[in-house]
Amino acid sequence: MAARAGLTPESLTLSAAQLADEVGFEQVTVSEVARRVGVKPASLYSHLRGSDDLRGRVSVLALTELGDRLSIALAGRSGRDALDALVAVMRSYAQDHPGRWHATQVRITTPAAGPAGAKVSALMVGIMVGYGLPAQEQTHAVRLVGSTVNGFIRLQANGSFDHSDPNPETSWARMTQALDTALRNWPASAPDDATTAHA
Repeated sequence: MAARAGLTPESLTLSAAQLADEVGFEQVTVSEVARRVGVKPASLYSHLRGSDDLRGRVSVLALTELGDRLSIALAGRSGRDALDALVAVMRSYAQDHPGRWHATQVRITTPAAGPAGAKVSALMVGIMVGYGLPAQEQTHAVRLVGSTVNGFIRLQANGSFDHSDPNPETSWARMTQALDTALRNWPASAPDDATTAHA
C-alpha cells in the first residue's frame, strides 16, 4: 500500500473519527489509523503522541461537531422547543456518527477538550436557565437529560427495543415529554450531604 503524502494531525484525526464510526471508538489505535492511511505506525509519531492522544483528538473533534450542530439548532429556542431540538440533535449525531458519539461520553484529559466540552455544556445549561432552574440545580438537570438520552440511544443501538412494543419512536416521544415535565416541576434543593440517603 503506497504511503499518502500530506499527513497532518487534523487529517489523521478525521481518519480516526471515520474509523471510530465504522468499528467503534475503543478500536481506534495508531496502528489501525496507519493501516488506513497507508503508512507504517512509526510514521505517525511525528504527528501524534500515541493512541490515547489520537482518541483524545477524536473526542475533541466530536464535541466540536456536536457543539456546532447544537448552536444552530438551539438558536432562538427556549423551553420545550429547545429541549426537543437538543435531544433531536444528540440522537441524530449518535446515529450519523456512533463512534464519535461514544467519544463525547468518555473522560478526556487533553487540554483542547476544555473549550469544546464547555460549549456543549453551556448550551445545555442555557436550556435549564430557560426552564427557570436555579444555578445550583442546573448541573443536576444537565446530567439527568444527558444520561437519559444517552441511555436510550445506547439501548436502542444494542437492539434492546427490537422485540417489544410499542415502537421506540413512541417511547422516545414519551421520554422527551417526561424530561420536559421533570424540568418544569424540578424539586426544591436538597441538602448537599448525600450520605443521609444511605443512613
